[in-house]
Amino acid sequence: MIDLSRMKSVRVDPARQTARAEGGATLPDGTPAVVTITGFCGPLEEGERLLQPLRAFGPPLQDLVGPMPYTGLQSIVETVNPPGLRNYWKSGYLQGLSEEALTTLVDSFATVPSPQSHMVIDHLGGAVSRRGREETAYTHRDAPYNLLIVGMWSNPGEDDQNIRWVRGLWEAMHPFASGEVYVNYEADQGIDRVKAAYSEAAYARLVALKNQYDPTNLFRLNQNIKPTVSV
Repeated sequence: MIDLSRMKSVRVDPARQTARAEGGATLPDGTPAVVTITGFCGPLEEGERLLQPLRAFGPPLQDLVGPMPYTGLQSIVETVNPPGLRNYWKSGYLQGLSEEALTTLVDSFATVPSPQSHMVIDHLGGAVSRRGREETAYTHRDAPYNLLIVGMWSNPGEDDQNIRWVRGLWEAMHPFASGEVYVNYEADQGIDRVKAAYSEAAYARLVALKNQYDPTNLFRLNQNIKPTVSV
C-alpha cells in the first residue's frame, strides 16, 4: 500500500509480468491509498528480485506480499468487495496512464462519497499480449490497462450521489479510454457494449457458435450474444 497522493509518480513497465493494482481505496482509518496486488508464479528468489523495485519505491504504508497458495491470491479482492452492499460500476480499456490521466483519478477520488468505493487498474501486457488479436475470442490484447470504477455503499438513500460520482469520473476519463471494453466487467448495458468487447471478426465467430449450439438463446443471463437464426 502507498499513499494515494504519490500515485502520480507511479510508472509501470508494460513488458513486465502482469500485475493488478487497486488504484484507489480507502483504508479503515480513512487514509486514501493505492493497494497493489502482484502475482508471480515461479522461483521465490526470482519473484523477490522482480518485486524489489516496487518495495524500493515506497516505503509502502504496509507490505503484505509473500508466498501463498494460488487460491489465496484469487480470494484477496473479496476483502474490498464484501457481499450485501449496493453496487454501480463503469469500466473500459485505457490507452495509457499519462500524468493527466493519473491526476484525474487522484483528484476525483478525493471526492468519493463512500469509503467502500474504489478504482481498479488492471495492468496488462506480458503473457496477455503475446497472442494476436484474432487468435482467440479475447481481442484487446494490445491494451496496456483496464479501468474499473466501483461504487459501493449501504444506504439506499445515497444511491444518487454514489452513482453520480461513478458516472462523473467515468466521463472525465473518456479522453484516455480506447472505447473498447472487457466483457467480464460489463453489466447488462445493451448490444453495443457487448460488441465493443470483441473485434468484428471475433463477434461474428461467436454469433456462428451461438447459432449452432444455442439458437433459442437459452443461456442469456449474461453479456449476451444473441443468435441470428430463427427456430
